[in-house]
Amino acid sequence: MATETKQSSSGGARVKVQQFGRTLSGMVMPNIGAFIAWGLITALFIPTGWWPNEKLATLVGPMITYLLPLLIGYTGGTMIHGKRGGVIGAIVTMGVIVGATIPMFLGAMVVGPLSAWVLKQFDKAVEGKIRAGFEMLVNNFSIGIIGGILAIVSFKGIGPLIQALTNALSSGVEFLVNHHLLPLVNIIIEPAKILFLNNAINHGILTPIAAEESLRLGKSILYMLESNPGPGLGVLLAYWLVGRGSAKASAPGAVIIHFLGGIHEIYFPYILMNPRLILAVIGGGVTGTFTFQLLGAGLTGATSPGSIISYIAMTPKGGYLPMFAGVIVATVVSFLIAAVLLKTSKKNNEDTDIEEAAAKMRDMKAAGNTTAPTAAPTAAAPVAASTNESAANAGNVRRKEDVNKIVFACDAGMGSSAMGASVLRKKLQAAGVNITVVNSAVSEIPSDADIVVTQKTLTERAIASNPKAEHISIDNFLKSPKYDELVERLK
Repeated sequence: MATETKQSSSGGARVKVQQFGRTLSGMVMPNIGAFIAWGLITALFIPTGWWPNEKLATLVGPMITYLLPLLIGYTGGTMIHGKRGGVIGAIVTMGVIVGATIPMFLGAMVVGPLSAWVLKQFDKAVEGKIRAGFEMLVNNFSIGIIGGILAIVSFKGIGPLIQALTNALSSGVEFLVNHHLLPLVNIIIEPAKILFLNNAINHGILTPIAAEESLRLGKSILYMLESNPGPGLGVLLAYWLVGRGSAKASAPGAVIIHFLGGIHEIYFPYILMNPRLILAVIGGGVTGTFTFQLLGAGLTGATSPGSIISYIAMTPKGGYLPMFAGVIVATVVSFLIAAVLLKTSKKNNEDTDIEEAAAKMRDMKAAGNTTAPTAAPTAAAPVAASTNESAANAGNVRRKEDVNKIVFACDAGMGSSAMGASVLRKKLQAAGVNITVVNSAVSEIPSDADIVVTQKTLTERAIASNPKAEHISIDNFLKSPKYDELVERLK
């Protein structure tokens, strides 16, 4: 009983941390295209860029000072209160921008959702109490008055406070760099990634600090701490060359998706089926970052997805040797450690581990505990899941005539869910089944979704987002037996 309570508490804490991380990264990831545009303009046109251009370089400052924080503030507001929340979020973000002398990414993350929440409370309070014909007047002036007041508060108080916090964080990073301790951060980052906190770490924490550093120095190593494809590539290569069973067979495809496609979630289950391999990615991450720091590597903008192609695009002039060196060193170290650990594995077949984990998970579900064990595979696992595992909420199972939309959901709605949606869409088309299949973030699942497919670690959040839909938990967005089961059911 004590063990079950502890596991349930741990699972609840994990979900809450993922939700908080999703809130942070959810304000940045929809705007990654703007970050990439800024990074490319910086890499090309600043005095040390590929094609220095004094006039075009004047875009760099206004984009990072105004455009990017305003986009974050607007997006954060829409997450809380739709378009009205987005508008007031942008208004109040302007207050923190003017009230500080550094890019206000963190400030936008605070005041965007906060101001939208305040407006939402006002709208609730006056709902049904506005006289007919005065709705537009009240709606517009409420945003104007509340937004103006909060913008002044942000200008006077929140802006300077966030600037002090940002300066403290930057000083901490500078301390780590000056004392050659930055590689040790990967001891925290790599395990956190396996818990699907990769987007929160990269876009919610590192990207805002890195952008400010990139504005000053023309590049930042912080963009490379979480996104380095080397550690994951080393693990996948080890499975490919010395692994066994279906894990070995699926590794080559995973290598392409991870290294070229930039979807790092593809390698997480390979580690979860053999948790000792966390040592491999930690080793690769630490040595990769050490190499980056030693050789002065850095990127000009955020890399999303974390593909080697993105790395090449965001590497400044003269920075390719340090960049490739760090990625290669991380890959080699991760591969060597993973190969040794796989060779010394007690099991003769990785599939056995998966079956044991699936059986344990079914027992836990039967006991009313849906928290997955540490060793259980999640996300895009390379091996088959147990085919008799039921949907997450079997009470909502849909009949084929009631299914019009299937939604794949992942943490950010841009990586593994898009891959899974594409796979199932092709299978349905081949079977002659005309059903809409889309992908989304787990916190933004459409209300008209009939079936929602998620990785096991995200199912709780998916049910909370849309409790009326049928929810299916899978191990493998790329190759799951539940795809064929679903197609057969919908024929």
